[in-house]
Amino acid sequence: MIRTKQTLRMTVLAMLIALGVVISPFLRVEGMCPMAHFINIVCSVLMGPWYSLLCATLIGIIRMLTMGIPPIALTGAVFGAFLSGVFYRLSKGNILFAVVGEVFGTGIIGAIASYPVMSILWGKEGLSWMFYVPSFICGTLIGGSIALVFLKKLAANGMLKRFQVMLSDSVYEDKTGIISNTACIAAVGAILYVVIEIPTGIFSLTSPLWHIVSKGCIAVSVTAAIIYFAVNKFKKEK
Repeated sequence: MIRTKQTLRMTVLAMLIALGVVISPFLRVEGMCPMAHFINIVCSVLMGPWYSLLCATLIGIIRMLTMGIPPIALTGAVFGAFLSGVFYRLSKGNILFAVVGEVFGTGIIGAIASYPVMSILWGKEGLSWMFYVPSFICGTLIGGSIALVFLKKLAANGMLKRFQVMLSDSVYEDKTGIISNTACIAAVGAILYVVIEIPTGIFSLTSPLWHIVSKGCIAVSVTAAIIYFAVNKFKKEK
């Protein structure tokens, strides 16, 4: 049984690494790779911090060797991957904490660590300690939003717990509550915003309508999130 679980872990880890390498170019600009953060959080929740750290490290190395990505492929992934799993386990199964761990680990620690690596080892000029913080945080928020919606859906239909039973030594009931559900609703708007804005930039669509629609998605989702929070908070107190 133990050997079977270990084999399954290695198989899933290999699949996540392959998927991470393949989808990492999507939505990517230098200093922002949202889909890598999506993989980090999913791996953290499914298998824990150490497997997530290994997954992020191997994805980063493969991207550096095959795609010519600078060392931020590692500094912008490994800290968030590990802290995502740590925060998730410390919270006893709150998916939102896995996202927070990724945002803090990559958006703050990883961004600051990238400065000496890129300036000293890579020889890039014009950087500062906070240079990568805005883009790293933006990338983690986008990837984290996608991961939050995806994992919440898995938790809702019971698949997340089944995956954890097969892959992890720690299995949690979904403990996300009103706040995380509110964040999940708001995250849908962020995802739709990216889905509209990226093609707009790629295909040079000049009509202001596209920007109005993308910002409207955020406004609608945030409004819906606020209403959801207020209604459920009132019901809980009542």
